[in-house]
Amino acid sequence: MSGIAKRGSRVRLLCLSSAVLASLYALPAMAGRVDMSGLQAEEPGGYDRFIVKYRDGSTESTNATQLQRSLSTAASTGVAKRGGRALGLQKLRRLAASGADVVRADRKLDRVEAESLMRQLAADPNVDYVEVDQRMYAVLTPNDTRLSEQWGFGTTAAGINVRPAWDKSTGSGVVVAVIDTGITNHADLNANILPGYDFISDTFVSRDGDGRDANPNDEGDWNPVAGECYSGSPVTNSSWHGTHVAGTVAAVTNNASGVAGTAFGAKVVPVRVLGRCGGYTSDIADAITWASGGTVSGVPANANPAEVINLSLGGGGTCSTTYQNAINGAVGRGTTVVVAAGNSNTNVSSSVPANCPNVIAVAATTSAGSRASFSNYGTGIDISAPGQSILSTLNTGTTTPGSASYASYNGTSMAAPHVAGVVALMQAAAASPLTPAQVESTLKSTARPLPGTCSGGCGAGIANADGAVTAVQGGGPDPDPGTQTYTNGTDVSIPDNNSTGVTSTIAVSGRTGNAPSNAQVAVNIVHTYIGDLIVDLIAPDGSVYVLHNRTGGSADNINQTYTVNLSSEALNGSWRLRARDRASVDTGYINSWSITF
Repeated sequence: MSGIAKRGSRVRLLCLSSAVLASLYALPAMAGRVDMSGLQAEEPGGYDRFIVKYRDGSTESTNATQLQRSLSTAASTGVAKRGGRALGLQKLRRLAASGADVVRADRKLDRVEAESLMRQLAADPNVDYVEVDQRMYAVLTPNDTRLSEQWGFGTTAAGINVRPAWDKSTGSGVVVAVIDTGITNHADLNANILPGYDFISDTFVSRDGDGRDANPNDEGDWNPVAGECYSGSPVTNSSWHGTHVAGTVAAVTNNASGVAGTAFGAKVVPVRVLGRCGGYTSDIADAITWASGGTVSGVPANANPAEVINLSLGGGGTCSTTYQNAINGAVGRGTTVVVAAGNSNTNVSSSVPANCPNVIAVAATTSAGSRASFSNYGTGIDISAPGQSILSTLNTGTTTPGSASYASYNGTSMAAPHVAGVVALMQAAAASPLTPAQVESTLKSTARPLPGTCSGGCGAGIANADGAVTAVQGGGPDPDPGTQTYTNGTDVSIPDNNSTGVTSTIAVSGRTGNAPSNAQVAVNIVHTYIGDLIVDLIAPDGSVYVLHNRTGGSADNINQTYTVNLSSEALNGSWRLRARDRASVDTGYINSWSITF
């Protein structure tokens, strides 16, 4: 939110002390961007970790002493002393994908202090952007019910139709990275597990007494004390969440025991990022980079880069630059990123990283083929898959690992690995590696309608393993039916109260014919009062299509995918996204946008 009171927040801000307000107004003009979305989610006890990106070529980017001096200056200027002592701010490490630095304060800050610190950091002309290093949590709703069979693997309309696909592909030769809580010893998994890595850098979260290392074993994510993670958080046993997800992807099959995996010929690289009280964005971002074959400082190269990444985790807010950089890097290396939509029964536009561009967001369905009551929904959902009463591999330990077992869980966490497994089947069946865009297009074009009901939007339908595998083998739809996604990720500032507005352009060439009637326009705008905004898509011939017209009131940010009938427009030419701010006080910028047709 803006340092100047938002109209929808005046009562709360007017309760601040005059000293705090004076410090906010006194800040110099911002040189860098400040992403406040991480402050939307309540952080237990306050905020103490931030991601700061200094501009390439700046002294801070190359000189550790100057970096620490700049951090200390911002901390002492932006946050009032407590107990006579200035706030301390130290660098923890540098991120692989973006070169941004993870920094930690020596005490927890409330929202006002955190915002003031972030704005003071961004006031440095050498700073590109500042974010909260937001904590993510496993996305699941566990239960104790055990089913006698895996209904999601059936050939009914509610399942993913995988049994006939197994006659064509088992996923052999494909690697799936499961970025989660790690892995436990399990006879129904071990043969399909490759060497992984532990990316948890905080020893409170990791419980293993050290930082990052080559041991991805799940040490348990139990919480012995109520309120340990956040106010009101319950006492919980360990979930063994990563083990359950890995089993759905690639449990050993045809071994006369246990459960089957969606792509049982594939291999899983377990990447540990979640532990006690969840895990941090910075660790997850580096894990995405490493898993997809990218370089992370201080970490040995991944000998088995993944064609597919499964992220059954999430938090609230808008997609951060840190997440988007890591995801874009992975996709650029040819890795498909599959993400659980979230379990809040709300629009997926508020769930990170499922709302990030360039991912496949997966909603959960029931055995009746309806949207599960907990599953997120919306136009940002790409596809659905079974996510209720899903039987998979687990562990008996209530805290530390016990013996191997099986259990049924509910959650979009369970739906995502069904889709990740289908992607592995597709890649193994294809004559040459499929691009992430081809994977997504084929999944959608071969999906089957939900036999039940879905309010709010469940994407293209339920993943159809046999249909997708048949398509990429050449026996059905073309694996690249011509649908392509074009993206502009360059920031464009939106002037305050300006009728002309600003535009961001995407040039399309080499295509034939007209655009479709269901073109997808994904818009990510950071703004502190979206009720001020008019957002239009302008076709190459000058035709204007209104996407957003001053709705949403005082809400922050637009992160929305719009379906637009562009059938009268030629594909080739310069497509523009125009944003106009039609009222005073609040400002923002176009972060990124894409058009798919």
